Amino acid sequence: MTNPLPTPEPAAAAETPGSAAPATEPGPASVTTAVGGAAPDDGQVPAPRQPGEPKRPTLRSDLRASWPDGLVALVITAAIFVLLYIRIRNKTSSTVTVMPFMADAGGFWMYFLSQAFGWSALLWAWGTVILGLMLSGPRPGRLPLSGPRLERLHRTTSLNTIALIVAHALLFGAELVRHDTASWNSAVATAFVEALVPGGYDSGTGRIAMPIGQAALYLAIPLGLLFYVRHRIGPKTWRVLHRCVIVVYVLSVWHTLLYGTNVWYDGWFRTSVWLLQLPIAALLLLRLMRPARRSEKLPARPGPTAGARTGWALRVGGRLAAVAVLAALIAVVASGSDGGRSTPPEDTSSTHNHD
Repeated sequence: MTNPLPTPEPAAAAETPGSAAPATEPGPASVTTAVGGAAPDDGQVPAPRQPGEPKRPTLRSDLRASWPDGLVALVITAAIFVLLYIRIRNKTSSTVTVMPFMADAGGFWMYFLSQAFGWSALLWAWGTVILGLMLSGPRPGRLPLSGPRLERLHRTTSLNTIALIVAHALLFGAELVRHDTASWNSAVATAFVEALVPGGYDSGTGRIAMPIGQAALYLAIPLGLLFYVRHRIGPKTWRVLHRCVIVVYVLSVWHTLLYGTNVWYDGWFRTSVWLLQLPIAALLLLRLMRPARRSEKLPARPGPTAGARTGWALRVGGRLAAVAVLAALIAVVASGSDGGRSTPPEDTSSTHNHD
């Protein structure tokens, strides 16, 4: 869900004793996390069914098929955790610059594990969106997987993204409880509010970043699962709602760049997050210019009715917006002006006290 604890702020304000653990290296948009991208639209020529595959994919069948992808996600999460832990212990992470008390890697291991799940959730969300855009737009001529297998992979990565987001959120809340000196029921209630209730975390950059991450979490889950009830809500309604998944992904990246102390400052780590957005912007533009569904192709000129003209204008506007986003991303990466802080604050001491 969202990046925990801390309230990273160059000059962090003191937090009341007994409150949740500190703010710290918020990782990715855990919440960050986004599910789904733009899955294949109904109306396409259905791909041939594989032997043993049910007529309509179900949540149960996709959960059974998701374990290999989930196992890879856990391995990647473990590797990220080790990297974060070593960087903190060696004091090479900018998190230690912002909040020196976080140098106690062993004391905050659960927080760093939460961040590891957050980063892997963002990575899985990225892959899921890429797959969705490929499936709903022009596909490359040669792919290692068939269309049906790509579709199933898109669904299983989406489910694993949700799982990674939830793990990130639960570990964040658990770390808050662990550092709270109040009674267990009071600590759990406080952690619930701060981790899961928008506006409940009212310290530092978390006042903005946390609600953004929480919004991504609460949108990702239903939007990722709506696929399994689309025969009840109708394919047209499902398509409209499913396209909102790109909003979840944008919120996740925004949450990460705003709240992740390990990407606060200019440098290769922050730039790499921006670089990863280039293929998504390019695929989104390609998907808009050459959609798989005939009904979504842009006519050469608007229709005779007012509604047709409005729809045509909106589609043109969407394509121009995608071009602008791609151009802006290229400019950001090329110039290095990505909103990061250029130098560490003069006073990096923290007033947080968790004793």
